[in-house]
Amino acid sequence: MKLVCSRDALAEALAIAGSVVISRTPAPVLLCLKLEAKDGLLHISATDTEIGLLLGVAEVDVREEGVALIPADKLNQIVRASADDSLSIEVSKNVATITGRDSKFKVFGFDPEEFPGVPTFEDEHEFEIGAGTLRRLIGRTVFATAVENSRYAINGVLIERTGRHLRLVATDGRRLAVARGECVTSAEEDLTSIVPTKALNVLNRLINDPDEPVRVLRDRNQILFQVGSGPAAPVLSSNLVEGSFPPFEDVIPKDQDKKVSFKTVELASAVRRAALLTNEESKGVRLAFAEDGLTLSSRAPEMGEAEIKVESEAYAGDPIEIGFNPSYLTEGLKHADSEMILIELKAPNKPGVIKVGSDFTYVVMPVNLG
Repeated sequence: MKLVCSRDALAEALAIAGSVVISRTPAPVLLCLKLEAKDGLLHISATDTEIGLLLGVAEVDVREEGVALIPADKLNQIVRASADDSLSIEVSKNVATITGRDSKFKVFGFDPEEFPGVPTFEDEHEFEIGAGTLRRLIGRTVFATAVENSRYAINGVLIERTGRHLRLVATDGRRLAVARGECVTSAEEDLTSIVPTKALNVLNRLINDPDEPVRVLRDRNQILFQVGSGPAAPVLSSNLVEGSFPPFEDVIPKDQDKKVSFKTVELASAVRRAALLTNEESKGVRLAFAEDGLTLSSRAPEMGEAEIKVESEAYAGDPIEIGFNPSYLTEGLKHADSEMILIELKAPNKPGVIKVGSDFTYVVMPVNLG
């Protein structure tokens, strides 16, 4: 294999592919990336056996077709450290020689035949959605997934499609995020799948052009995403999360009688500042809602206390004081992706809801401030 490739294009592709590779494994080939120079493109494959990625680099001059299996971390480090506009890669007998203007690296690789296969995308697909829409839906939900294991399948995002209506749902048991959007095309049969958080984070990195299409196909216990079109279009495959997603519809309050709107940036700033005087013992922020606005306050023993006022718009309901974890509020406001948000409340011991129209709903459990 012999080629000359744009350093920037290669670095970007290697960074994304490297995010799939696991850091520790008894199988050395899983620490590698498969590089295949073919049909005028450089195809890069990565897998951790749960997630597979195949992407193409078009900014390349293929001088000799071939295939190689090279350790991901070293290849990534070498390319990232280079200041050259282009790099030459030549592979012979599983040894890769990477040459720049003033440098030459030899990296020992492995037999490409030992690398597991990565699924490719056929023409058939279940639905198509705009890349910008999908990125927004993922951004509004993936942050709320659980990190630790659970008896429920909440370390992934629930994807539900009914006709052309798509809904993504995520929860960690203390908060719930629901995002809605519309598909461009869809099959008749509805779709319900739980996709791992890692896979969706990688998928978001693959989206550069919000106007390009993303085609989605579920095949038994796997789901495949193709971003864009053409021979260089990346394909991400992922095993689905096993188990049942917890029933979440009943968690979303429907009888909130206190409602108020805020400018998202102003409220987010106030929450961040109020959180400065919280600690592990008193990590809640008190929010006092009234007709004349919102007052946020926090207090930490031996540290001090804070009070911040925020203007609100059209408060409806009786005054109420309620406590929330500021981190949960900050994340919800950050990912709301809207100039204005609506907050709905019922009582100090009931969940609060942040909404952006009917497209985004974020439910947060309150904390006891004593």
